[in-house]
Amino acid sequence: MKVNGIPCRKVFADVILEEAYRNKDIFVITSDSRGSAKLEEFAEKLPEQFVEVGIAEQNAVGVGAGLALCNKNVFVCGPACFYSSRGLDQIRVDVAYTGTNVKIIGISGGVSYGALGTSHHSLHDIAVMRTFPGMKIYLPADRYQTEKLTRYLAKATESAYVRMGRDIVPDIYSADSPFIPGKANLLAEGNDIALIATGETVFHALEAHHLLREKGINAMVIDMHTLKPLDTDIIMRAASETGHIITVEEHSIYGGL
Repeated sequence: MKVNGIPCRKVFADVILEEAYRNKDIFVITSDSRGSAKLEEFAEKLPEQFVEVGIAEQNAVGVGAGLALCNKNVFVCGPACFYSSRGLDQIRVDVAYTGTNVKIIGISGGVSYGALGTSHHSLHDIAVMRTFPGMKIYLPADRYQTEKLTRYLAKATESAYVRMGRDIVPDIYSADSPFIPGKANLLAEGNDIALIATGETVFHALEAHHLLREKGINAMVIDMHTLKPLDTDIIMRAASETGHIITVEEHSIYGGL
């Protein structure tokens, strides 16, 4: 089956390059992961705004925090599995506790790396990142949402963690669909059960909605693209209107959505 869409990481790379052309204070840092993050063109076109530290995630975060303290808008990009483990202390101290304007872009989140094994899987990243004060958390669902989120972060002055997958993501939204940080999107009405999904699981929740409808079950579907701050109002609405909630995410059952 042909899928309309492109990987969120590719959208991020294209949009942040556009934004960096307009704003010379935007810096991108990678840890031997420009290929994974699709940032080869950024490194070629804007080398003065690109920093490569090699396989050293801790160093990448420290360099990013230093640049942020010099009034730069910094995006540290690389595998979600390593930034949410190796680089965690630097994210905690140099980014969250210090309040620096650093966005951690976690590429290939969840089990996107597949056969590379548990060392490359990140099923704990949301749990640890959400505990840090001031750290916003976003999981875009498709290319349109990724574009809007990236443009928002290019102007924001807050620390954030963004998790993206690796492969093509089917289109859910359109170019004019709304995106409000901290405000979940209601994608389908229903009064029997609520499916609350985040990131690349949103498409599958919508597929489940259609399958359930064939069986006479009306499922509400919510895209919780922002996990911190959490849209508690829509959760309360889902609970009161349906009485049943299932969360759908590529994460451990502990500490995630």
